[in-house]
Amino acid sequence: MKIYNYIFIILLITVLIQSCDKPGGNKHIYKDTIVEGLTPDQTGWNVTVRFVDSSTTKAILVAGRTRVYQKRNETLLDGGIEVQFFSTETGERTSKLTADSAVIDDNTKNMVAKGNVIVIADSSGTKLETSVLHWNNKTRKIYSSEYVEITSASETLKGWGFESDENLNNYKIFKVSGEKR
Repeated sequence: MKIYNYIFIILLITVLIQSCDKPGGNKHIYKDTIVEGLTPDQTGWNVTVRFVDSSTTKAILVAGRTRVYQKRNETLLDGGIEVQFFSTETGERTSKLTADSAVIDDNTKNMVAKGNVIVIADSSGTKLETSVLHWNNKTRKIYSSEYVEITSASETLKGWGFESDENLNNYKIFKVSGEKR
């Protein structure tokens, strides 16, 4: 081997070593990627959660993926979600909610569903469609400040903002427009 080849190899190794150990270089790229609060404490796939009060099932939630953040007291659900609501008196299912994703406050168990939110009441077939829907666990009320469309056997109502019981029996739409059938 010629002397030039040895010199080239030594220069190449020296340059590589110096570039890796350069002060103020790209050492931040190799930092620990676990940042408190940004990474979930628990992750699950195809998860089912039951909301129970005094041995009575209030709701059953199914999600494609669940991420629990303990420091934030928050659970993120995505991959498609479905929530079935049940009567506290009869135990029968009263309505079903589907959405793309949701966030649950782990302290209050309140939920915000997002993306293609649809609620269908079992008793009347009334259907609610919106992009964001809040569910209050304590009052068992649903509400939104976004555009909503409610379709029943007798009418279709549209508007911005609404509130209702989770069974869509008693609802109010704010800034309403609609048509009777």
